[in-house]
Amino acid sequence: MTKITYTNSSVHRIAVIMAVYKGDNLAYLKEALDSLYNQTYDSFDIYIQKDGILPYLLEEYLEEEAFKHRYLYLRSRRENKGLAYSLNDLLTEVLPLYEYIARMDSDDICMHDRFEKQYRFMENNTFVDVVGSGVIEFNDSQKLEKLLTFPLLHNEMAKFFCKRTPIPHVTAFFRKSFFTKVGYYDTYSDKAEDILLWLKGFQMGAVFASIKEPLVKVRISDDYFIRRGGLKKAISDFKIRLKVARRLKCGVYSYITALGIFILKLLPVAFKRVLYQRLR
Repeated sequence: MTKITYTNSSVHRIAVIMAVYKGDNLAYLKEALDSLYNQTYDSFDIYIQKDGILPYLLEEYLEEEAFKHRYLYLRSRRENKGLAYSLNDLLTEVLPLYEYIARMDSDDICMHDRFEKQYRFMENNTFVDVVGSGVIEFNDSQKLEKLLTFPLLHNEMAKFFCKRTPIPHVTAFFRKSFFTKVGYYDTYSDKAEDILLWLKGFQMGAVFASIKEPLVKVRISDDYFIRRGGLKKAISDFKIRLKVARRLKCGVYSYITALGIFILKLLPVAFKRVLYQRLR
């Protein structure tokens, strides 16, 4: 594998931001970081927010990694405040220093050329503020894989947003101009910070794009539907989807879709797992 290093200008260096909390799986975190270490484009720094006190093994692993890799930086906080708070803390630190910011989750896996392709895309399309990509969803055993692709152009993505998220959050590769236009993550949502950020982006004139090919493998773990279940979460997501439909003037169909998703989230986990695979 050929590595590509860009050292002519520090302003083009990428900051990768990730949050880790006590419930994260150590084996998955190792896979996630290994996928970053093996990128063909290696001009980036990794910033990890420790969101609250971590179990000993997670804490030990991260401290060892930060010691071994000069481009991995850790931020600590004793209180668990959630993903949106963590990402905002990281953005406060990296935005003055970097032109590009890439999102990464602690249980997903980047393709080896993710950053190279997204960096080249942004350099060739200087009017774009954020670019995503397709994904491959896989389960814990990696025996079940499913390719998901998304619209590629801004106007198509805005229409698509009326029913589904146009950019999987873990694939997001931002130009710093995105946050100048849009601001930071809203912190009042229940695991829907990405949807609210995209909504503000479309409202505030940020330009969206996507790369068709999958650049990230997204883990659909065995407890995925349990963690995203419950009446409170379903109501919260429903209200946010209604806000998207209203603010973007999506039309009647988007309201019907939001209601359908709300009902789906209230079904037993076994039914949700089957329907999710069929409807995605």
